[in-house]
Amino acid sequence: MTAPTRPIFESALARNTEQFTVTDWAVFCSVSLIWGASFLLIDIGLDGLTPGMITFVRVAGGAITLLALTRYRDRGFSLPDRADFVRVAVLGVVWVAVPFTLFPLAEQRINSAVTGLLNGATPVFVATIAIVAFGQRTRGAQLTGIAVGVVGVALISLPSLGEGRAQTGGVLLVLAATACYGVAMNIAAPLQHDYGSVRLMGWVLGVATILTLPFALTNVADNRLAGGPVLAVVALGVVGTGIAFALMGSLIARVGPPRASFITYLIPVVALFLGVSVRGDEVAPIALAGVVLVITGAVLASRPVRG
Repeated sequence: MTAPTRPIFESALARNTEQFTVTDWAVFCSVSLIWGASFLLIDIGLDGLTPGMITFVRVAGGAITLLALTRYRDRGFSLPDRADFVRVAVLGVVWVAVPFTLFPLAEQRINSAVTGLLNGATPVFVATIAIVAFGQRTRGAQLTGIAVGVVGVALISLPSLGEGRAQTGGVLLVLAATACYGVAMNIAAPLQHDYGSVRLMGWVLGVATILTLPFALTNVADNRLAGGPVLAVVALGVVGTGIAFALMGSLIARVGPPRASFITYLIPVVALFLGVSVRGDEVAPIALAGVVLVITGAVLASRPVRG
């Protein structure tokens, strides 16, 4: 007996507990690979483009892709309810404009592999901010996960912190970007439920496109339009941001948010492999131990609270 077929793109959030189908696994692996490769694409983009231009092209490419998809699917454009305008605007800042700006700046100081490893702490930040800022109840496993994750982040950071102020600054920029994700994901959850993740992200990226344009125009003459960097950043926007978020939205609809979130644990592994194999990034053994702790902490910290 074959598993029931579900459409690839759905707008409603599902609470599906069925076994993953072949399509589910294909979408899951695709998003893991795409987002894991984003740090490599940023690194390649920096060979010819300024951080501001990378951010703008990435955000604008993602916005155009998602808005075109929602227009095709919904047969027209839509806007959030007036009461949600402010929250969408805030998400444009903390979910996209700020972190997407910080990552290229960080990768001018530290390599893409270390950046990807540090970004693996996102679920730890999400859980921590949910407890501290939003008053979410917690359990022992979550607190243990946060503590383990913090130790893991420290181990990943230590080699870079010992290399001087530039690399220390890079680590701090990545951690700031990851903390922004922690805030954004707590704010976004009810909006994703109301509007669907793809439609919401299209609006958020649209706001962020406007916000990041001034940074792109700063030192615009410093950009060198070489084929490799330009193609890498266009791919980062259209595929790594637009299509990846659309696929993630479909995965949430197909298998439910908790199981879809396991993608987070694979992203650092992909970033590590690509950074080392393609760019020759060096990663200290202690940092590898740290990523194991970060992933373990993330699994514990992202467990659902019951009762």
